[in-house]
Amino acid sequence: MAYEGILLGMGNPLLDISLVVDEEFLKKYDIKLNNAILAEEKHLPMYQEMASKPNVEYIAGGATQNSIKVAQWMLQIPGATGYIGCIGKDKFGEEMKKNSKAAGVNVQYLEDETAPTGTCAVCVVGGERSLIANLSAANCYKSEHLKKPENWALVEKAKYFYIAGFFLTVSPESIQLVAEHAAAKSKVFSMNLSAPFICEFFKDAQEKALPYMDFVFGNETEARTFSKVHGWETDDVAEIALKISQWPKASGTYKRTTVITQGADPVIVAEDGKVKQFPVILLPKEKLVDTNGAGDAFVGGFLSQLVQGKSIEDCVRAGCYASNVIIQRSGCTYPEKPEFK
Repeated sequence: MAYEGILLGMGNPLLDISLVVDEEFLKKYDIKLNNAILAEEKHLPMYQEMASKPNVEYIAGGATQNSIKVAQWMLQIPGATGYIGCIGKDKFGEEMKKNSKAAGVNVQYLEDETAPTGTCAVCVVGGERSLIANLSAANCYKSEHLKKPENWALVEKAKYFYIAGFFLTVSPESIQLVAEHAAAKSKVFSMNLSAPFICEFFKDAQEKALPYMDFVFGNETEARTFSKVHGWETDDVAEIALKISQWPKASGTYKRTTVITQGADPVIVAEDGKVKQFPVILLPKEKLVDTNGAGDAFVGGFLSQLVQGKSIEDCVRAGCYASNVIIQRSGCTYPEKPEFK
């Protein structure tokens, strides 16, 4: 089968600890909605507090892993996707393995003896989410694991790669290895801006990987932060998407495509000097459960069509379909079969 191992993701596998909270809770831990940050000292008691609540949910997550699982679900071809990252040797790690295997993803985790499996607090207010990641074991990924023949074989086999920007904080050298391989072999390499803090505080690592990116994903807040950090003096998302798409490339095989989502507003796609906008599927407010995983699901849906050689229009349509499904459920979860046509 031609699709086996066609798409490979690499990132931070995290267990989502999801809880509907209130404004008071956000204030207490100094958290902003629609943001994603790394946990600081002040956030650590929050995980215990969330775990003690009766309505807390545990869902296997991590941005890249979510996207890969959604792509796998949309494709419905066992083993079409693979994923690499680091977990701990613990109960959460075992859960993660079980969950990913059940999803049909070929996972190759590095298992760290010293750190616990990473967690991500998902605080939900009025359907909007804020993410606070405590990377733990996810932060221990080493490129030595990637270089092992059995793992590098996944890289050799894949034709498409996706890595969330969050992984830039963990193993830029692993990203570089895959990016250079993709460029040398005319494969498709894609990344995500992922969060304002990545664009701000990991600017150098992001800029080093950018020339290799054939597809750049992100949302409007991240795009505007990217613009600000690079002194572009524009808040116009279409203009920013275009500028990102025109950033110099390491390989001339593909022109870069920038895909920016804007919540309920149209998806912006910039490629070849032109910008297109695609409306999303609107959802009545009462059907919204939470936006956790919406952006990840969009990328997963998009990639599921891209690997089949479909048009950008079809890729965006699939992305919108997948995110519409995910926001009507808790976390990045989905029904047994997709109904995408």
